[in-house]
Amino acid sequence: MSKEIDFLPVLLGSDANTYGLSRSFHQEYGIKPLVVGRTRFTPTYHSKIFDFEYVDRLDDPEVMVASLLKIAKRYPGKKLLLLSCGDDYVKLIVRNRDRLKDYYELPFLEEPLMDRLCLKENFYDVCREYGFSFPQTVQVTYEEHKDLTLPFDYPIIIKPSNSVEYWKCSFPGKKKVFIAHDQTDRDAMFKAIYSSSYKDTLIIQEYIPGDDSYMRVLNCYSGKDGKVKLMALGHALLEEHTPQGIGSYAAIMSTYDPVILEQFKNFLEAVGYVGFSNFDMKFDYRDNTYKLFEINLRSGRSSFYVTAAGYNLAKYVTDDFIYNKEMDITYATNKHLWLMIPKKVLFKYLPNKELKKEAKE
Repeated sequence: MSKEIDFLPVLLGSDANTYGLSRSFHQEYGIKPLVVGRTRFTPTYHSKIFDFEYVDRLDDPEVMVASLLKIAKRYPGKKLLLLSCGDDYVKLIVRNRDRLKDYYELPFLEEPLMDRLCLKENFYDVCREYGFSFPQTVQVTYEEHKDLTLPFDYPIIIKPSNSVEYWKCSFPGKKKVFIAHDQTDRDAMFKAIYSSSYKDTLIIQEYIPGDDSYMRVLNCYSGKDGKVKLMALGHALLEEHTPQGIGSYAAIMSTYDPVILEQFKNFLEAVGYVGFSNFDMKFDYRDNTYKLFEINLRSGRSSFYVTAAGYNLAKYVTDDFIYNKEMDITYATNKHLWLMIPKKVLFKYLPNKELKKEAKE
């Protein structure tokens, strides 16, 4: 089958998202994508379903562009489909679109829209504009953090606004997201974060009660015509609980909710979004609403649950950008259980008996 394939996926990154997309392409087309990364994480370390190319300082825009142009010269006559599996690479690709567009198919949104969505303080303005509920939120700068007065009670969530810059910094006790139970906790976390190289804005939010199973994740693909082609909603059952993994899903059961999907479809099409998008939200039983946390301008780290449920992510972007096929929207309705952990761990720690029964089925 692979001899008939006239394109090559080029994926930037090396995490679980990279593995999932590589597996989707390999499963659908019998080919090995080219994975380009500046390190190699555990999910991709021993995989043989793609070819890996190491590039030091790939997060430097000049290095990234030069490396991608060099790669393009190795494949004359073959269509190259460039995809990002990390937030930093999305920004680099979008901001260097004019230097790459003659060599790669680029299923990405435009730069002005990216700037509206990628910084969390801008994103919450978009939420207000399009009617999404979200946790009570304030922003605090490096200059102001010692004098912050909160308009809501503890516990609170503390997270960086600029995730790209945050992952570049280092400090003892670093976590993806912090939970502070009182002001002493909060001040200690502020001090730790701002003692590092990170000096950008922090997002402070009310804590939405409920265990991991109150989380939902949505992965979408929007075509180059600005119309949504695929929507797949997942019901999180457990999240990871390591410092670097907090907020990442360990178990997802696919689900369907037409009300949620319609709202996000209308939003994506109204703003003219193109490419993969990923949303995290949590059901708030206090007012029966879903509180939206963020949008990722790429497929989600756990997005292989979509392919596993029967809706191959690779096929949608390939049919759109490589084969120029017209597509109607697909709503994922198949049931599937996706795991990054052993089943016995899920069934030991999932507290909801009804969800546990459904997951076992």
